[in-house]
Amino acid sequence: MISTDKLKNKEVINIFDGRSLGFVSDIEVDLEKGVIDGIVIPGARGFMGFFSRGETDTVIRWENVRTVGDDVILVEVEGM
Repeated sequence: MISTDKLKNKEVINIFDGRSLGFVSDIEVDLEKGVIDGIVIPGARGFMGFFSRGETDTVIRWENVRTVGDDVILVEVEGM
């Protein structure tokens, strides 16, 4: 089992095309089922991060996560 703290700040790599998608900033959890729904990767921020509300954040569904390693999380997302 992995703790949520260990997911944060890991780099996310898309194995579909080898690109880095960014770093995990948060997770989405289904509290009723007690499972992780996805990982959140922050999008571009405005001036020093003050003028953004997270509308460009990307959520990668947990079913697209292939491997959680020591340093990176490998996901498989086509067309991203």
